[in-house]
Amino acid sequence: MSSATEFVRAHTRLASVPFLPELVLHQADEPIALWERTEAGGTQQPPPFWAFAWAGGQALARHVLDEPELVSGRAVLDLATGSGLVAVAAARAGARPVVANDIDPLSLAAAEANAAANGVRVELVAGDLLGSDYPEAGVVLAGDVFYSREMAARVLPFLRRAARRGALVLVGDPGRAYLPGDGMVRRATYDVPVSEALESVPVRRTSVWQVADC
Repeated sequence: MSSATEFVRAHTRLASVPFLPELVLHQADEPIALWERTEAGGTQQPPPFWAFAWAGGQALARHVLDEPELVSGRAVLDLATGSGLVAVAAARAGARPVVANDIDPLSLAAAEANAAANGVRVELVAGDLLGSDYPEAGVVLAGDVFYSREMAARVLPFLRRAARRGALVLVGDPGRAYLPGDGMVRRATYDVPVSEALESVPVRRTSVWQVADC
């Protein structure tokens, strides 16, 4: 077992996902404590996005599971996978192959552990893909990626390039500040249970958007 996998297992417990009871996920019980731990010692460790079921990911995963024809038999990229929740849902819905991508080694370790816990297979791709087109994916999924101005400025061109080349591009977002207003078609809206410690509310109204090929 790698050190990253050991860290993930040591700081989470396997539990069902509030909005997706058919799936389980390695989740942190004490989000603030874990956040502080990953920042300890002045290291440049990314925040532990991998330890939580974020609203955008839950909504997107729910949408894929409820409408498996969107991904079944198609190559899927779960961009900025975090915990791997969306990738796991896509694999459960019949997508083949499913690639979970992130820049954080702990995220990829979590995605691998969560895929195994749910009896599905995902491929792991490390690193920043936003400067590429990644034409291998016929479907691109992205949950909660518009949380900062910097991230939005980089991820939106990637998603639009994918849509222009014919990929189905779906985004799950609970109304983050940098969600673009143009070129997005709302497909569904859900009331998603979330961690009140992270979101300050127990439920987030969250939409699944399709990025238009404009």
